[in-house]
Amino acid sequence: MDQNLILIISYSYILGSIPFGLLITKFFLKKDLRKMGSGNIGATNVLRTGKKSLALITLLLDVLKGYGVVVLTSKFFPEFTYFSGLICFIGHIFPIWLKFSGGKGVATYLGIILAISIKLGIIFCLSWLVILFLTRYSSLASVLSSLNIFLFSLYSNSIDLDFIYLTFFVIIIFTHRENLIRLKNGSEDKIKF
Repeated sequence: MDQNLILIISYSYILGSIPFGLLITKFFLKKDLRKMGSGNIGATNVLRTGKKSLALITLLLDVLKGYGVVVLTSKFFPEFTYFSGLICFIGHIFPIWLKFSGGKGVATYLGIILAISIKLGIIFCLSWLVILFLTRYSSLASVLSSLNIFLFSLYSNSIDLDFIYLTFFVIIIFTHRENLIRLKNGSEDKIKF
């Protein structure tokens, strides 16, 4: 395997797998986030602790790691930019130090798409906010907004981008599979504003 590719996989995965939500709640609340709320390590579950400031910090750091990895790779290994973003995303969802049980990847995904296309990043944010305010379901907003990004990418005339956004969408469906079942059953928790 090419040495550059090994390097890209290594830093993309390691940076992606930093569990900011878990680290922040352990530091500030002295609690294990995995034993609270949904048990997820992402910003939405941090919000369930009642600490909006910690949820915001978690969100920003998860977005930043996705953004940072893609910017770094695009600068030094531009031909592997999309691949690097995907590995970072996978690192967040399947971190080796948490027995491959991480977050759902949405904030990291947002960082990745912002680094690739500010326009698509804005579309994702607006779509997510509108769906959230209409339904109050974070999971539904995440799934439908990632679908919107894939549909918008079809106008990019880039098969590589179409494939990468389709892959992200499929993985986001996978990470939200239990939420989708609860949505179907009417038992999914709503976000309180």
